Formats: sequence, structure tokens, C-alpha cells
Amino acid sequence: MGLSSLDKIIALQRNPANIRNLCILAHVDHGKTTLADCLVATNGIISSRLAGKLRYLDSREDEQIRGITMKSSAISLHYRNGDQEYLLNLIDSPGHVDFSSEVSTAVRLCDGAIVVVDAVEGVCPQTQAVLRQAWLENIRPVLVINKIDRLIVELKLTSQEAYAHLQKILEQVNAVTGTLFTSKVLKERAEEDEEEEEKKKDSKTLSGDQVYDWSARLEEADDSQLYFSPDQGNVVFASATDGWGFSIQQFAQIYSQKMGIKAEVLLKTLWGDFYLNAKAKKIMKGAQAKGKKQLFVQLVLDNIWSLYDAVVTRRDKEKVEKVVTSLGVKLLARDLRHSDPKVLLSAICSQWLPVSQAVLLMVCEKLPSPLEIAAARVEKLMSVGARRFDSLPEQTQELKRAFLQCSSGANDPLIVFVSKMFAVDTKALPQNRQRPLTHEEMAQRRDLARQRHADSRAADHKGPTHSERTPQEAGDTLNLRSSDMDGCVCQMESLTLKDSKPEEEEEHQTFIAFARVFSGVAKKGQRVFVLGPKYDPAQALSCVSEVPHLSCCTMESLYLLMGRELEELEEVPVGNVLGIGGLEVSVLKSATLSTSPACPPFIPLNFEATPIVRVAIEPKHPSEMPKLVRGMRLLNQADPCAEVLIQETGEHVLVTAGEVHLQRCLDDLRDRFAKIEISASKPIIPFRETVVRPPKVDMVNEDLGKQHKIAIIHQVKEGRSSATLHVDSGGLVTLTTPNRLATVSIRAMPLPQEVTSLLERSAELIRTLEQINMSLREGKSLDISHRTLEAIIGLKTQLEILLQGRKWRNAVDRVWAFGPRRIGPNILLNSVEGYQRPSVWQCLGRVVKAGEAGAQVIRDLDNSIVSGFQLATLAGPMCEEPLMGVCFSVEKWDIQSPASPQHQDSLEEDSIAHGTLEDSKVEGSSETLEEGATAGPIQARRRPEAASADCYGPVSGQLIAAMKEACRHAFQAQPQRLMVAMYTCEIMATADVLGRVYGVLGKREGRVLHEEMKEGTDMFIIKAVLPVAESFGFADEFRKKTSGLASPQLVFSHWEVISSDPYWVPTTEEEYLHFGEKADSANQSLKYMNAVRRRKGLYVEEKIVEHAEKQRTLGKNK
Repeated sequence: MGLSSLDKIIALQRNPANIRNLCILAHVDHGKTTLADCLVATNGIISSRLAGKLRYLDSREDEQIRGITMKSSAISLHYRNGDQEYLLNLIDSPGHVDFSSEVSTAVRLCDGAIVVVDAVEGVCPQTQAVLRQAWLENIRPVLVINKIDRLIVELKLTSQEAYAHLQKILEQVNAVTGTLFTSKVLKERAEEDEEEEEKKKDSKTLSGDQVYDWSARLEEADDSQLYFSPDQGNVVFASATDGWGFSIQQFAQIYSQKMGIKAEVLLKTLWGDFYLNAKAKKIMKGAQAKGKKQLFVQLVLDNIWSLYDAVVTRRDKEKVEKVVTSLGVKLLARDLRHSDPKVLLSAICSQWLPVSQAVLLMVCEKLPSPLEIAAARVEKLMSVGARRFDSLPEQTQELKRAFLQCSSGANDPLIVFVSKMFAVDTKALPQNRQRPLTHEEMAQRRDLARQRHADSRAADHKGPTHSERTPQEAGDTLNLRSSDMDGCVCQMESLTLKDSKPEEEEEHQTFIAFARVFSGVAKKGQRVFVLGPKYDPAQALSCVSEVPHLSCCTMESLYLLMGRELEELEEVPVGNVLGIGGLEVSVLKSATLSTSPACPPFIPLNFEATPIVRVAIEPKHPSEMPKLVRGMRLLNQADPCAEVLIQETGEHVLVTAGEVHLQRCLDDLRDRFAKIEISASKPIIPFRETVVRPPKVDMVNEDLGKQHKIAIIHQVKEGRSSATLHVDSGGLVTLTTPNRLATVSIRAMPLPQEVTSLLERSAELIRTLEQINMSLREGKSLDISHRTLEAIIGLKTQLEILLQGRKWRNAVDRVWAFGPRRIGPNILLNSVEGYQRPSVWQCLGRVVKAGEAGAQVIRDLDNSIVSGFQLATLAGPMCEEPLMGVCFSVEKWDIQSPASPQHQDSLEEDSIAHGTLEDSKVEGSSETLEEGATAGPIQARRRPEAASADCYGPVSGQLIAAMKEACRHAFQAQPQRLMVAMYTCEIMATADVLGRVYGVLGKREGRVLHEEMKEGTDMFIIKAVLPVAESFGFADEFRKKTSGLASPQLVFSHWEVISSDPYWVPTTEEEYLHFGEKADSANQSLKYMNAVRRRKGLYVEEKIVEHAEKQRTLGKNK
């Protein structure tokens, strides 16, 4: 990039009114990067002829090979519109579902977005996802309908049919936006109604004959700026690959001069049901009813269709010359002679209707500048966790003004949000880049090289020939040569030593923070606070001592992001996107930086894709393990979605969003971060274990008789009864601890499907509830926001509605804990007679003050019961996978009197070692058990008069183990099932390959939910569900079978119970007849379970010898 243009961009950065921060969003292969190329070409960074072919912002090698974008890249562009000059910070984002986390990082830094839609495929799943992400971040989108050339060349539609098709696409996009808007309005309406009802209750003026009109608020709401419409100027029709694009405004101006009609009138009538009455010379309504051509078809599309017909279809040279003359376009002779008609077409279109001009004009006019940031967006960004903006300290609320005014004064606080960290090769940094040589330096080097060459030639001529030398001279020469060799060896050693240092440096990847300045001016070398996600500004403002979740760091260098290159800057004013160096130690993935401790951390990024594909990674050579650990740490920092963890088994596990994402992470680890040979295991597929209600029919759909039921109960009793364990016919398990001091009785029950889904969705809310309860137990006062309390009340109400029936009576009030990790979709119920412990919902009964939390006494060792439940739900008995949708009801819990006083001292001494051991075991199994465990000693201190055993003594440890075992046995006493993770699979395919699509899905246990034909095309949209376990290699097989005519999009959807019982054996006569004595037909559930058990090193019950009755010799067995 030239120096002058860099200076120009630095000057433009100081005027926030003319800055546009925008990203390009779309489904995969809808043309984002090609459009970005066209925009980049306007600045002369790349040739306009290479736009669309070079894919400049896809700087990675694998992006170029695969032809898809895998990371978001930013570039700053300068655009002049009349006398106004604009700075556009453009971010190109991926469209593949595996990389949707990169979209989230891009959207947070922008004020607007260009949404690109393929004119043939229309609105696809990822289009809906990106529109939802833009809506959640409160940024304004504009629309580009791309690939219109496909309607002409591929689908061969007439201009009239194309107009109808484009109308449908606009309706589809607006339907998505309308749904998001409606849900928002109705939610606000519901909140306002609740507040009004509370006021009415207070004033006691309730009127009984009010009619609730849900649509009233929708009619009042202003949605004029919400929808995409060409006459509003927020839609561009384009073909980025052919280099043309236009908005209605351009044609309105062209035809207003030609036809003498006002541009304003044409702007309103060019899109819609209007036609031109040639006789009356008027624009009239009702084109469709009268069978006339719409204005848009007549004045716009017909011209484009005739151009394609002349240039591409018929290659009519005379007509091309007429078109070129009438448009006033200048063409080069080589373009006219070129064998590819597309070259001529793009040469004409890029001068007549340049796509960059249309898009950049729309961006500057329709997208907001940083000065126009919405107040609602600022409040949302600053309201982290359970806090409301109103409840934040006054100094924090004052920062809102700095946001809205884009203050950049000397006293204004600096606020920067880092959305991701990305790795750059150290050699690519501006300070390490090789400086181009000047003419003088080049001449100097040339003279030196010539001098050396002349000296060596002269030395060769002066030396005596070999035959003239005496033996003495020859010997001297040999000695000289050997001494020279020694010198050379020393020189080589020093060279290799010198060279080895840069290699070590090369291995070190430099991390650059991808960030935006929201307030103040970022300066090189400036010290800032790094605010962690749990940082509370109220704590920092009130106390002088060390504040948790707050650290300091220095912004060592600032960079202007220019796609594949970086340019160093001294300072960056408010409203700009930038790269920051020197934060790798302080920031892991994303963070909020500020010079003011009053600034709250921004709300976390909203990720659409859930990381679910796990692989265990190990180095080929065990000695390189430290390099792998370091490489995985760097990968974890560089990828916003990837997770790196070490399992209890010691395996290093990488968790990614999908197969393509996994491949990219492994390539990065191999080539960039670890730089070693690695081997990855087969994907570790997650499963869940659950129980179901006893089936009423057997495997051949016959009613189950009493005989069968009794046989199963006997089987359970025989297998699971011992001196300390008893299982009754109803599934109640009673277990006594080895020291005979405690007995627990537990029953396992399946939770309704709706309850499981609700608990899974509400994981964050349950975490907040657990933190509130922890504070109340510790006697701390906590200010809970009204919104959080409402959400907790809503969760409790929904659970009460869903848990109906005799066996669930008062179940919600008796909830003891959720698990695993205290937030999971399993419930522990307190059904112990006479034990009234504080409810998990105690924060809702505000009558109980924090200090009086012991009004309902918690029994000693209460926490051991909870810890045992957490361990049991974390690893089930089938294959050590977490449980899901199971309710454990504690029906009896007896503790006998503890050890006699004289043995108490020794008991306490033993308890310290034993308790520590148990503690470490609990911590290893569950992250949040520590929180629960801390409550134990606090309660013990609060109740010194308690005459029971120590909370961390042997009784505690034995009770945890007994509780865990009892839960496992109670689980096994019920019909057990395995739950498998399911992907939603969206497939677009032509009618020719439909049969092959169904074949591949059927082979991989997939299930088609519905299929529909896309109007106006021969494409079918198939929606199916597919087990994650069967999804590996699915996309490749799909492409092979359909010759690339169909491509699936896989998104994690839900957990589904596999109907077959993994432990099933034939018991009734009908089953014996149907399945045979061996019953060795494929059991999908058993296959999955054994695979997991084998991977974890657990016992697998299987036949090692398959053909024992046949004698096989080595010769036959080849």
C-alpha cells in the first residue's frame, strides 16, 4: 500500500461521522468473498480483472484450496462520493456453519452488515442464522441479491419470470426479519403488561371486562425502516463474478433524464406493480391485472437480458457494437477478440454498472456511522449477567454518554472490545518486514559483488600450476587447506548457531487482537485494564484492595488491518477497527479493555454453533509432548470456538464445531502451532444415559405378561442384592455405608421430555440460581436484578406446569439439587420424611433474610448427599457418560449416632487425610462441586453446637460413595436407554439425485422430516435428522454419490433416545421364535455402548472367538 493512501486513511480515522464499520454475511458459496474482491479492487489493491478469481481476503492456503472462507478478515477502504470521503472498515466473514463463531466476532465490531443472498438458492439456513445474529447485536443490514446471471444462463428464465422470482426472495428475507421483529415487540408488550398489572394490583383498580388484543402493539410499532425494499435504497441487484450491480436509484436517474419524468416518481414506481402507458405517457398501477410489463422488467431487466443474449448466448458482434455505442463504453481490442464471452461481458458491465459503485453508495447512505450507535445497543452491551443497566453504579452509567458521542478527548475514558485473537507469523509484522532497497544501496551491492568476483579471478591466475609446484609447496598447500577447512568448520558451526536462533523465533507465533475502539483514543504503549467476564465495577469503585477479575496490560503496538497485510499505527481514534499487539498474556479469546475501572465487561459473544466433535490428540514421538501442549494452548487462543481440555484419563482433547473445523484445527496444530507430527483418534462421540418408563409391549409388539415381569425382577434381585444393598420390586434401592452409620434409599424416575429440554435450555439461569443460593448460605447479601428474579419465577412456574400428576406432587418445592455440575438436566428430590431443608428457590421467598438462612435447618452431611448425586450423574453405569432426564428421589436417609467421645480425636485426625482425598476426587470429577463443598465448613462454623461427625470425616466420604452407588443401582433397576446427539441436516438437491440423497441418509440411520420443492426452480429442500455418531465422512460421501449436485449443512439440534434396549435378551416365547436363541441381530444401542466402553478401557462383554465349532488352519485363514 502506498504511503500517501496510508496517510489518507489515518486522516479519515479522525472523523467518526464518515466511518462505516460493516461486515459481509451470507450462506456458504453465496458470493461474499467475490463481492469483497470487487470492493477491494476500487482502491487499486488488486486488479479489477482478478476480482472474484483472486479471493484476496482468503489468505490461508486451505481457504484457497477448499474455496470457502474459514476466518473473518478485515480491510480498510477509502471511498469518495462527490465531495465526501469515507473510510470503510470491511470485514469478510465465513458462511460455513462450522465457522459461525467467526461471524459472531465480526458482527460485534460492526454497525452495519451487507447480507448477500444467492438469486437461485434464495434464503438458506445460514442466511437465517446471520440475520438473527445481526438482529441480536442490533446492527442494521442492507441486502445484495447476488448471482442474477444464473437466472439467465442456468435457469434460462425470462425477464418477467426473473422479476417474480426476485420478489419471492425479497419476501423470504423480509419474513425472517419480520418474525424477529414480532417476537421482540410481543416480548416488550408482555413485560409492560406485567408492570401495569402490578401497578393495578397496588391501586386495586382491576376492571373485569378487558379484552386482551395481542396485535395492538404490533400495529403501533414503527417498522418502516425494518424491511428490505428496492425503493428504500437498501437493496442492490448484482452479479459479482461478472462485475455488475445496480440499485433502483441509478436507473431512476438515468431514465429521469431520458424520459423527462421526475427521479422521485421513478424511484417509487420502478419496483412494484406499475407500468408505462406509452399513449398517455403516464406511469399507471395494475400491471399484473392488465397483463402489462412492470416498469422494472421493461426498463431494467430487459436491457440486462438483451445484453447477455447478444454477448453470451448468440455472440452477435453487430448487436454488441450497437450496445457498446449506445452505452458509451470504451472497450480494448483484446477484450473484443477474447474467446471467452464472459471477459467481454465483464468489460462492458464493469463500466456500465460497476457493482462496487452501487454497493459502496448504498453502504455510505444507508448504514450508520459509529456516532449513530443505538442507546439500546449500548445498554445491552454493558448489562452483563444478571445485572440490569439501571442497577449499575452511576459512574458506569455515565460511560453511556461517551459511547453515544464517540468521545475522543484527552479526559475521555478509552473503551476497547477485543472480539478474538488471531495468530500472525512474526516475519509478517510491519517492523520485521524487509525494507525495499534504494537505488544507491542496490548500486553499492552490485559494485561489491563485482569486486569480489574480480578478486577471485585474479587469485586463480596468480597461483602456480600443479605441475610447477615443489613437493614442499604442495605439502604447505595441504597444511594450509586443512587449516582452512578447520576455519570453515568453525565458521559453519557459528553460522548454524546463528541460523538456529531465528528458527526458534519463527516458531513463536505473534498474537494480534481483533478489536474496535468504542470510546477514547487508543495509543501505542498505553496501559489499560483488562476486564474479565465476571468483573464487577461496583467492587472496584467501593474497595481499595485487589479487585478480582481485573488485570493490567500494555498495548505494545497498534495495527491497521489490511487483509493479508498489517500497517503500524501510533494511535487509533474512536469508532475504528484495529489490531493490537502484546495482549497474548492478558487476553485468552475476547475481553473488554478500558482505562476506567467503572467500565463493565461487555456481554459475551453469542455463538450459533455448539462445539460437539471431540478428538484425542497425541504426538507421534512421545518426547514432543511439551510442544503439543504448547501448540494446543496457542490453538485454543487463536480459535474463538475450539476448546482444549485434559480429561480425567490424561488425554488431550480438542473439541470443534464440525468436521471441516476439526480438519482446519488439526492442520493449524501440525503446521503452525506445534510444528510436530500428531496423531488424532477417531472422533469421541458424546452420548447421554437415561431411563424410560417400563415398556408395555415386547420386541414383537406383544403385550407383556406377568411371567416376564417377575423374571426381570428376580434377575435384578439376584444380580444386585448384597449385605449392604437391597433392591425391592418397585425399583427402590437401599444402601448402607461400610461403617453401618448411614443408610440411604433412592428411587430413579424418568423426567418428562419437556422438563429435560427446559432444564437444558435454562443451564445459565440455574447456574445463576446456584450462585445466589451459595451467597445466601454463606450469609452474604446479594443484589439480584428484577429481570433475573422474573426469569427464576418463570422457570419454577414452567416446571410446576410440566410436572403434573400424583407422583410429582409438590416435586418442584422439594428439588434438592440439579446435576451434573449443579446445572445439568437431572433432578435430586427430597422425599425424606421430616426433613425440611431450605429450597433451591429460597431466593424467591424474600421473607428469609440472608442472615436467617438457617431458619430451616440443613442437616449435617447434606452436602455429601449432593456430592454423591453430582458424581453419579456425571458418569452413568452404562458407559460412564453423563445422565440426562433422570430424577433421583431420596426416600430415606438415616444417620446413626457417631463414634464415642474418647475416639473422637483419632476420628478427626483420620478425617483430615480421608476428607482431603475425597475432596480431590470430587474436584476432579466436577468443576462446580468445589462451590458446594465450601458450604460445608461454613455451615459447621455457623453451628458449632452440632454433635454430629465432622463434615469432612470418614462418614462424609463413605456417604458420598454410598449415595453415588445407590443412584447407579437405582438407575439400573429401571429400563435403561442410551441417548445420541442429533444433527439437523438441511440439503438442497436437484430432482435427478433425490434417490441417492435418500440412500445415503438411510445407510447412516438418518430420518427425513420433510421435503419441499423450491418454487421456480428444480431444487428440493430436504430437512432430516442424523446421529452425530454417523456423520463423519457424511459430506464427502454425499458429494461423491450426487456428483457434487447436493451439499448438506449439519447443525447440532438435540438429544434423542435410541429406542432399543442395549441389554435386551429374548424372554418370551414369541421373541425366541422371532429372534432365535442367540438373538444376535444388530443392536445399534449395544454397538454404540460397547464402542464407548472399549475406548474408555471398561469391560466389554463380547465373544472373542466367533467360529469355535469350525477348525480353521493357517492355510485356509489367509
